[in-house]
Amino acid sequence: MNNQKKVSLITLIAIGLLSVGCKKNENDDVVIPVQSTSMLTVTLAGTSGFVILAGSAVTNTGSTEITGDLGLSPGTSVGGFPPGNLTGTQHINDVIANQAKLDLTVAYNDAAGRTSTDIVSLSGNIGGLTLTPGLYKSTSSLQISSGDLTFDASGNSNAVFIIQIASTLTTTSGRKVILSGGASPGNIFWQVGSSATIGTNSDFKGIILAMESVTLKTGATLDGRAFARTGAVTMEGNTIVKY
Repeated sequence: MNNQKKVSLITLIAIGLLSVGCKKNENDDVVIPVQSTSMLTVTLAGTSGFVILAGSAVTNTGSTEITGDLGLSPGTSVGGFPPGNLTGTQHINDVIANQAKLDLTVAYNDAAGRTSTDIVSLSGNIGGLTLTPGLYKSTSSLQISSGDLTFDASGNSNAVFIIQIASTLTTTSGRKVILSGGASPGNIFWQVGSSATIGTNSDFKGIILAMESVTLKTGATLDGRAFARTGAVTMEGNTIVKY
């Protein structure tokens, strides 16, 4: 066999081998740069006791289990408890809830206003990525789909992650947020410019600071908090634990 035929054969074999191994999702080959700028935590102040905090209403269907306080201000409509079970205290348009809503605005603006010299831009589907500590920004919407999202604190349990999202945050059914290297749900802040929707049977981590609403679909779990400044928090048979 001459050299030209040998090269052709090797090329065909290589193409065949590459064709066999399919990517799990579009982000498999994306490497997120490690940031040198560390973020300070977002101070929660009067919201610190709450796991659910909303502006217009809190609604639930199904056997939702909530660990932490539930607050509503300025709305007064809370429905679905029972069948939902709250291990905590309800504060409905009282002094504590009103102060918490003021502090939520401060926390939201803090997260939204963070800057960094090595901020990382995100867009579209972030499923399949691994994020290291620092500041991330999307100028539109983000989705966790076609793969799970990992937060890797690289051994620093105090490491802070802030994700600024101009519009919506959505996870598709069954997606997971995975914690690695000592990452904590209480140090992950999702600043959402409109609304967040956590898909059916998704396993989500972090503190959601949404301008409008937060919806947890059937069977979704949340280790963190669901805060909605102007709209409702809606639950459908979920497990929610405060971090």
